[in-house]
Amino acid sequence: MLKLYDGMSLYHGSYCEVRMPDLAKCAKGKDFGRGFYLTSSKEQAVKFLKTSIVKAVTAGLIEHGQDFGYVAKFEFVNKNNMSVHVFHEADHEWLHCVAAHRKKRIFPEVVNKMDKFDVIGGKIADDTTNAVLAAYVAGAFGAVGSRDADDFCIRQLLPNNLKDQYCFKTEAALDCLRFMESEQIWLKK
Repeated sequence: MLKLYDGMSLYHGSYCEVRMPDLAKCAKGKDFGRGFYLTSSKEQAVKFLKTSIVKAVTAGLIEHGQDFGYVAKFEFVNKNNMSVHVFHEADHEWLHCVAAHRKKRIFPEVVNKMDKFDVIGGKIADDTTNAVLAAYVAGAFGAVGSRDADDFCIRQLLPNNLKDQYCFKTEAALDCLRFMESEQIWLKK
């Protein structure tokens, strides 16, 4: 069962070292909206490095050919009595939240509900996430939001194999992260 608790270690993988997260630099259109994303799995953070590097090269932030990134470790210290919502499973509510943040015109009531939270936690899918979710929001599995389309999409995402992610959406949430250390990781060729 997913939960966020005091003293929990969380990891963030990036093309650059991140000691002090900045919400202004966080991308929109991610699973739980704009925010600073972390995971309890160092392995998951390492896997994200390649994606982060590709995006940074495309955005002109780094030179092509960089073959290393950084995994930062943070400790969660709940000092602000934040509002936290955790999706314990990859279920219909989780799917609608992810779809709503990726395509604003669907499930606007979900976005409004989730905007009230400082932190949102839940499952993160594997590398097929983008293709499956794009197909879902395009209606390829049936009417978006229908039980059949939802069930089919969730089965495609293999929820039993999904790691976790925590989106820190507010300054109050970021204030609860204490930087511990950063490790440079070289990508295998």
